[in-house]
Amino acid sequence: MKNFCDRTLVTGGAGFLGSHLCDRLIAAGNDVLCLDNFFTGTKENIAHLLGNRNFELIRHDVTFPLYVEVDEIYNLACPASPIHYQYDPVQTTKTSVHGAINMLGLAKRLKARIFQASTSEVYGDPNIHPQTEEYWGNVNPIGIRSCYDEGKRCAETLFFDYRRQYNLPIKVGRIFNTYGPRMHPNDGRVVSNFIVQALLDRPITIFGEGNQTRSFCYVDDLIDAFICFMHTPESMTGPYNLGNPGEFTIRKLAEMVIDLTGSRSKLHFMPLPQDDPQQRKPDLTKTKEALKWEPKTSLKDGLIKTIPYFDQLLKRGIEIEAWSPT
Repeated sequence: MKNFCDRTLVTGGAGFLGSHLCDRLIAAGNDVLCLDNFFTGTKENIAHLLGNRNFELIRHDVTFPLYVEVDEIYNLACPASPIHYQYDPVQTTKTSVHGAINMLGLAKRLKARIFQASTSEVYGDPNIHPQTEEYWGNVNPIGIRSCYDEGKRCAETLFFDYRRQYNLPIKVGRIFNTYGPRMHPNDGRVVSNFIVQALLDRPITIFGEGNQTRSFCYVDDLIDAFICFMHTPESMTGPYNLGNPGEFTIRKLAEMVIDLTGSRSKLHFMPLPQDDPQQRKPDLTKTKEALKWEPKTSLKDGLIKTIPYFDQLLKRGIEIEAWSPT
């Protein structure tokens, strides 16, 4: 891979996505400054990089200003699972909004290119399917998910205002469900929950009838998209959908996980939580044309790569609080 840049800042760099991005950038020969406050990120995710002379770790919260010298910024800092972002919703909004202001201010001072990890949650519970970038969304502004959904929507606003007002080189990517090794084992997300419950032979918790759909992108494919996007011409600001257009019901995912783990788990149905989207699938028409990228990993192949990670955590005695119905 070509070394595009000497110094790269990755906020949220010890998290699930951030740590994989740090790996890829280091492999390309970049100097990487990894920033994390370790709310959901872990040192274990980047422990293998600590002895690398091209890697530096700093404990810092993006809601406070940062003064460093870098050439480009990937702003990934924010808890992304409902369990974590609803734990302290005010802080979640601050992370999205104040964090965006601080990183945009840094990028403006340095004249650096900056990537914003936005989310498919900006579409809310969508009225159109699949979701295109032109769709403005159907978001509850005062619900329990709003701290994340509206925080990310406001961050997008800030990014495009900085582009219009200061001609800042921005890149905004809307990330759809992503999975893979280093997912936080207690994040309550559907893939990690199902895998852990299956490995423990516990009931698989499905909300509603399991007919709601999601699209699942393997982490390696998503990191490819990040890097492709960051190095497109400045005129290509996005937002672009980043994800896998393969659509699966939650029930189908559960059945696939049970089959791949050889689990004895049974399905257990619970009421749907508030504002849970019924459909989620990216329209990648613009993304494919702009980035010359599309995901390569099937859901089955990605799960086969992911399951051993959680199996090893369990064998090592890592405490995993996979929620199980009573």
